[in-house]
Amino acid sequence: MPTERVTVSLSPDLLKELDRCAPNRSQFIQEAVRHELLRRRRQELERSLAAPHPETGELADTGLADWATRVSEEEASELVDGDAGTDLHWEPGRGWGEVHE
Repeated sequence: MPTERVTVSLSPDLLKELDRCAPNRSQFIQEAVRHELLRRRRQELERSLAAPHPETGELADTGLADWATRVSEEEASELVDGDAGTDLHWEPGRGWGEVHE
């Protein structure tokens, strides 16, 4: 994978610690940045799931059955496999959850 050179400023203490545990600074910093970006994406997803957008509830209330009545059978069969997946329902204030019968 191609790389680009960047300049990063680190305190002398942090640089000493880095050099003690990682023989390849660039590789270590690249892995650390990937790890932090993944952590932040997960954190943002958790925040989004904890406080879903109000329109999501409206969409859930509309439901797949209502959507299917407005879509031709051919279009629906190309987009949705009715036998796949897990049945879900919307709980206001909690978000999506599995349907338990």
